[in-house]
Amino acid sequence: MPAWLSQIGRIRAPIPPALYWTVAAATFALPAAIWWLASSGGYVDRLFLPSPADVAKQAVVLAENGRLWSDIGWSVYRVFAGFTLAAIVAIPVGILMGTYHIADAIFEPITDFVRYMPAAAFIPLIMLYVGIGETAKILMIFIGTYFQLVLLVAAVARTVPIDVINVAYTLGATRRQVLTNVVVPASLPGLVENLRITLGWAWTYVIVAELIAAQQGLGFRIMEAQRFLKTDTIFLYIAIIGILGLASDQIMRRISSKTMPWAETFHR
Repeated sequence: MPAWLSQIGRIRAPIPPALYWTVAAATFALPAAIWWLASSGGYVDRLFLPSPADVAKQAVVLAENGRLWSDIGWSVYRVFAGFTLAAIVAIPVGILMGTYHIADAIFEPITDFVRYMPAAAFIPLIMLYVGIGETAKILMIFIGTYFQLVLLVAAVARTVPIDVINVAYTLGATRRQVLTNVVVPASLPGLVENLRITLGWAWTYVIVAELIAAQQGLGFRIMEAQRFLKTDTIFLYIAIIGILGLASDQIMRRISSKTMPWAETFHR
């Protein structure tokens, strides 16, 4: 029996990269095959389940007239603008919450209160306060991601061992040096992991954001296609959102592995 076969059932045991990518490819290939059989075999009306070929043809049409690229560009801009704004605010606040109890007392109760409110419920207020332009859409994505991200960052900061902090004090570090040279670097691996998670949430909120008087964008086009029963367009744009989200996730994973090689060791 191959050595890697005995590793499969062991907790956190590595497997060969070839096996990993083969299984990953199969998880995409199997649903695609079922989809193709169900639609092309006539088991489901194509009005409700277009075939992969129908979706591909629609992609070509929308790419040739430029609508597809315009929609992708607008949605990418909105997602990354809202997500970046959320990260800029949430990271320092979350680190303070996880490091100082007084900051935790100030920010966590109100954060816990707001994060249980549906983000879509804020749409009328957003439109009232900032109008229906791009600011409203970016703010919608900010609201959907910030209140989750700040708590995740705080949780990561709390995992920094107190013994490490005390050693830094013993060696003569000031409070500011402990924060910037101990807490922040130790939190970075988990922080980047949480950024990856919340970036995925930002992609889901783009649908909600583009309900606010949008004329372009992936979410807007899905809602428009729904009204005219263009299910091939709906399938296409849902797939594009998934592809863009997966691509951004992998980019962040690669950045993390290249800039923080100590991350894997730190979390063992």
